[in-house]
Amino acid sequence: MRIGQGYDIHRLVAGRPLILGGVTIPSEKGEAAHSDGDVLIHALIDALLGALAQGDIGTHYPPSDPKWKDADSRFLLRETLEKVSAAGYRIGNIDCTVILEQPKLGPHRESIRNGLQEDLKIPLDCISFKAKTKEKQDAAGRGEAVEAMAAVLLLPL
Repeated sequence: MRIGQGYDIHRLVAGRPLILGGVTIPSEKGEAAHSDGDVLIHALIDALLGALAQGDIGTHYPPSDPKWKDADSRFLLRETLEKVSAAGYRIGNIDCTVILEQPKLGPHRESIRNGLQEDLKIPLDCISFKAKTKEKQDAAGRGEAVEAMAAVLLLPL
């Protein structure tokens, strides 16, 4: 078995969509990023690569490379899953948390889980998604940023 953990943070800016787990969430602000900025999928990719001891998202999809400008994070996730399979593993389960003051994510929980299931090809009961706030503390708490954490268990094929 292999365990990986991932973390990501993006500033929130007007004029960008807020995308979490491949789902566009109605919001006045979205992630500032080189790609589409899906902080949840970025944290998940870091967790998967970490479990494989293969670096992080910036190692494989560097923001300095114009190829990844406005890249769809779901595409990057599917590419990362190919690396997982090539290394002889499959996902056992994932546990993800997004930290954001507004908008509230509870109404989008199942859409996010279903979107992740579509890409990960694992049972829905193996996908945990939680939303938290920072109680108005730090950048995320002031509505200036969104954070995500992910943990993953990889099992041999």
